[in-house]
Amino acid sequence: MKEKVLLFVLFVCFSSFSFSQQLVYKSINPFFGGGDSFAYQQLLASANAQNDFQEENTNPFTQSSEIDNFTDNLNRQLLNSLSQGLFQEQIGSQGLSEGTYVYGSLVVEISPGVGGLSVSILNTSTGEQTQITIPNN
Repeated sequence: MKEKVLLFVLFVCFSSFSFSQQLVYKSINPFFGGGDSFAYQQLLASANAQNDFQEENTNPFTQSSEIDNFTDNLNRQLLNSLSQGLFQEQIGSQGLSEGTYVYGSLVVEISPGVGGLSVSILNTSTGEQTQITIPNN
């Protein structure tokens, strides 16, 4: 009887190995990183449906009107006139002299440089900085 049980157990063990197969998991849902590689359109449609961002319909290449151009030009000329008046008042008629000047949130530093006179302008509120070199004559 023991031999029959032992033979039966061996038969079951060997038969399970001979008929076994390798199981491989392949996701069929493309939303979980698997499935068919041609599911691009489905994924794109789902992403677009969830997108709350709306693009502005403004054209950056539109031309401004003549009145807008005139107004901008007039504003530039007025600001230029005011800045020249402040510049002449602060620096005088002798021209640019070395030093540091403060105009509100702008700090203007004038110093001699390698190629000429160096003018550094720093906007302390935004951190923007510009450097201008005026060549020697």
